[in-house]
Amino acid sequence: MLPEIGPEPAGDGTPFSQLTTMRVGGPAERVLVAHELQELVAFAQGLWDTDEPWLLLGGGSNTVMHDDGFPGTVLLVRTTGIAPVEDDALPEGKIRLRVQAGHDWDHLVAACVENGWSGIEALSGIPGAAGAAPVQNIGAYGQELSDVLHSIEFLDRDRGYARRIPAEDLGLAYRDSAIKQGLEGVVLSIDIVLTVGEVGPGRRAHAAPEVLSEPIAYAQLAGALGVEIGDRVPIRDLRDSVLGLRASKGMVLDPDDHDSWSSGSFFTNPIVTERFAHELPENAPRFPQPVPEVADAVTTFEELEAGYPIRVPQATPERMVKLSAAWLIEHAGVQRGFHLPGSGAAISSKHTLAITNRGGATAHDVAELARFVVQRVQQEFGVILAPEPNLYGLEL
Repeated sequence: MLPEIGPEPAGDGTPFSQLTTMRVGGPAERVLVAHELQELVAFAQGLWDTDEPWLLLGGGSNTVMHDDGFPGTVLLVRTTGIAPVEDDALPEGKIRLRVQAGHDWDHLVAACVENGWSGIEALSGIPGAAGAAPVQNIGAYGQELSDVLHSIEFLDRDRGYARRIPAEDLGLAYRDSAIKQGLEGVVLSIDIVLTVGEVGPGRRAHAAPEVLSEPIAYAQLAGALGVEIGDRVPIRDLRDSVLGLRASKGMVLDPDDHDSWSSGSFFTNPIVTERFAHELPENAPRFPQPVPEVADAVTTFEELEAGYPIRVPQATPERMVKLSAAWLIEHAGVQRGFHLPGSGAAISSKHTLAITNRGGATAHDVAELARFVVQRVQQEFGVILAPEPNLYGLEL
């Protein structure tokens, strides 16, 4: 079993090194802990009424704080709970679940696997809280939260009250969302829609371990399971395989494994034009991205009479491809285990995409190594890597 979300803080002045998976960062001036939904709402609204800076923190898996700490209040989200939601609009074989924002993400995945509900099994082992999942649109091994997200309950600062926002209005993209782009508020809960387990031939419907996963969409995962892309396997087998793959890369939290003292993947995979990608070495991995639909440029007579402006034809969007940040880092000469002289931060010995705390690292060490990696990749390939975690008081 994975560790619970973050330790309970000792109180005001708790360092971020105790609140984040990277285990770096100075003290928080004040710490509030919300265990109940009403507490979370009351704390957030109360903090908005003041002029002091404050920071919302879940599992701390996507946060790197400056060594000087945070000059304000940290609100820790520790609300938990999973409950089915009645929804007559759902097709047969689907279930809608409401998950409180502070619920440990992997505990949610484990519960769904045990109940034979598929759709997030490939997201096993991702650290953090459920409320943070839509902010980043978390994804791994061919699945993304956007595949199953129905809606979120959102405490909207501008409106002053909680409202439900459908997934399609959140601007979910690769590691991005409207929340990340400036929609200010607090995620109180998320609703996801999963598939009620389908069993293989001759299987018993109540045997949760035999319920089949969603079709496998990731080559490495298919290879680890000895099957083909598009095949389905028992849902528990898929979860076990994902956890094994993540552990082999230091991506499963383990207090005894310094490779897991990290914020997971430190850089996002760059998305560039297909034309730019042609300039890269032939063996550089490329993953074609969906081409956005071009809006209809025809303006009807009814629209003209109603005062609508004439639509201007849009150029066909350029094709985009996603690159592998790990490949770029490795081929820029930064190898696994690399560290700068005298630094407590290092590239993971298992995976070049993670920056890790080897014990005693500072936030300065982490940022310095990250800047070195960015510079090497830019010099070698002309690609500027972007950090995935939120950096506070630090610049790359």
